[in-house]
Amino acid sequence: MDNREKEAEVLARLVAQALDNKKSEDIRVLDLRKVHGAPSEFFVIASGNVPSHVSALSDAVFETVKKATGLNPHKVEGYNNAEWILMDYFDVVVHIFQKEKRAFYRLDELWSDGEELKMEN
Repeated sequence: MDNREKEAEVLARLVAQALDNKKSEDIRVLDLRKVHGAPSEFFVIASGNVPSHVSALSDAVFETVKKATGLNPHKVEGYNNAEWILMDYFDVVVHIFQKEKRAFYRLDELWSDGEELKMEN
């Protein structure tokens, strides 16, 4: 594992911790490094209850990552309606859904070839 891969895993775990701190539900970190054609090395997928919770989760990720690493996301989509917010940190892509949208899009199933990282409590 090279330095960039280690940094990506550390970032994915940092994002998951930020989401957990804000009471996100069903947080999954998928390691996509061995999945051919994957758009990033890690997906972090999580759920919020209502639009304000989804945006608060996104804000928490932004602030935590910025403070710890100095990184800003390359791109953020969906923040205004907060049904599904995508935050692109290149090697780590964060997906924060309202529960109904997550069930509809089923990213967890689509990328089930990825290995789920176990998070410490």
